[in-house]
Amino acid sequence: MLPEAYPFVEDSFSRFPSQSNIYGLCQAGQQELLAATLKGKVVCFGYQEPQHKIRPVAKEVQFTYIPVDAEIVSIDAFTKSPPKRGLVVGITFVKDSGDKATPFLNIYCDYEPGSEFNLESIAQSCLNLELQFTPFHLYHTEVQSEDEGRETVFLLSGHDQRIHLYKENSSLHQFEEQPVERLFPELEDLPSNVLWLDMLSVAGGRRLSAFGCQNGCVGLAQVSQTEPEVLQSWRFQFDSPISSVLLFPLSCPSEEEGVEIKSYNLLVTSTIEMAVVYRDVQARGLSRSVCLSESDQWDAVLCALVIDLDFDGQKEVLLGTYGQELLCYKFQPAGTGREDEFQLQWRRSFKSPLLSLIYLDLTGDGLRELAVLTLKGLHILQHTLPSTADLVLKRLALRVSALTAGSDLQSATGPDTEGDEAPAREEECASQTSS
Repeated sequence: MLPEAYPFVEDSFSRFPSQSNIYGLCQAGQQELLAATLKGKVVCFGYQEPQHKIRPVAKEVQFTYIPVDAEIVSIDAFTKSPPKRGLVVGITFVKDSGDKATPFLNIYCDYEPGSEFNLESIAQSCLNLELQFTPFHLYHTEVQSEDEGRETVFLLSGHDQRIHLYKENSSLHQFEEQPVERLFPELEDLPSNVLWLDMLSVAGGRRLSAFGCQNGCVGLAQVSQTEPEVLQSWRFQFDSPISSVLLFPLSCPSEEEGVEIKSYNLLVTSTIEMAVVYRDVQARGLSRSVCLSESDQWDAVLCALVIDLDFDGQKEVLLGTYGQELLCYKFQPAGTGREDEFQLQWRRSFKSPLLSLIYLDLTGDGLRELAVLTLKGLHILQHTLPSTADLVLKRLALRVSALTAGSDLQSATGPDTEGDEAPAREEECASQTSS
C-alpha cells in the first residue's frame, strides 16, 4: 500500500454550523449537493465561475416549514423520470414541542414552468406530512409498470418496522403515501427497523432489492417489476446493526480469452464486524462471501461507495469509518491457488468521523470529484491532475497508434486490391481501427 497510490488532493472544506449524520448528504441535480445539519439548516454546495475563475460556494437554502428548533434526520433528492420535469427534494425532521417530539416529512417540488429546477423556488413549494413514526433512511428509486411507465418514488424507513412509499399523484400535483406492497412486495414483513436500503434494476424487467436492519438482519430479493412479484429472496443474520448495503456490478475475466463475465454483488457494512461482499448474488444469493480485511480496525464503517477511481474499468470499494479513515479496496479476481479477494490499496485519515460519500462532477469539466461528509463539514477531493493527464496522454497515444496501424494497412493493400474485393477489405480495416 504505497502513499502515492492515493489519487486525490483536497480542493475545499466547508464547515457547517452543526453536525450532520449518515443520512445528511444527497445530490441535487447534476452539479450540486445538499447537506443537512441536525439543527434545521440545509446547505447547498456547488461551484460558480465569477470573473472566469471557478470557485466553491456553500450557501444556506431556506426551505419552508422547517422550524428553527427542528432536528433534521434525513435528506434526499431526485430528478423526475422523463417525460416529467423537475427536481424533487425530501427532508425528514423532528420538531420538539416540549412535551413530545413530532416527526414530519416535507416534500418540495415546483410545478411552475421554468421553475422546476430552480432550487430557491422549489424550497418554497412544500408538502408538509406529519408522520406517526420516527423516520430513518429516505431513499429514492425508479419503478416501472406497464400502465404508467417509469416513475421515481420515495421510500422512507421508520422505527415502526415498516417502509413507507410516497408516490406522485399527477392529477393533484402532489405526493401521497401508498401501500408499499403494491410496488415493493419484498418490503413486507420486515424483521426489524431498516437502517439502509438499496435497489438496482437488472435485465429482464427485474430488480435486486437489499436492506439492512437494526437487529443485524440483511435481506436480499430478486423481483419482477411488471407484476410485481418476488422471484427469490434471501436473509442473513449479522451480530451488529447494519450501517449500509450497496448493490453493484463487477466484471471479471472468464476462462475464454478476451471475454468478461458481469455479475451483481452486494456490499454489507456493519457497526462491529468486517465489511463483506456477497459475490454473484443473482445466481448464488448470500452463499458466497468475501471479507474486506482490516475494515473493522478503525471503528464502525458508516458509509460506502463503489466507483472506478483509477479509470481501468474495474470498480473500487470505498469505506468511510467513525475512526476517521477512508479505506480503498481493489478487487482481485481468482487466480492460480487464490480465490477472489478485495485488497486494501490505500487509506487516508480525516480529522473527524466520515458520514457519507458521493462521487459526482461538481465543476462540469468531465472529471468527477469525491464529496466526503464528516461530522465537522464537507470535504471536496479532486483527482490529482498530473496522474490524470498522464493517463489521458497514454490512452491518446494508444488510440493514435491504432489509427495509424489501420491507415498503413489500408494503404498497403489498397493499390493491389481487385475491385470486387475492395469493399470487404475496407470493412475489415475499419473494424480493426475501431477496436
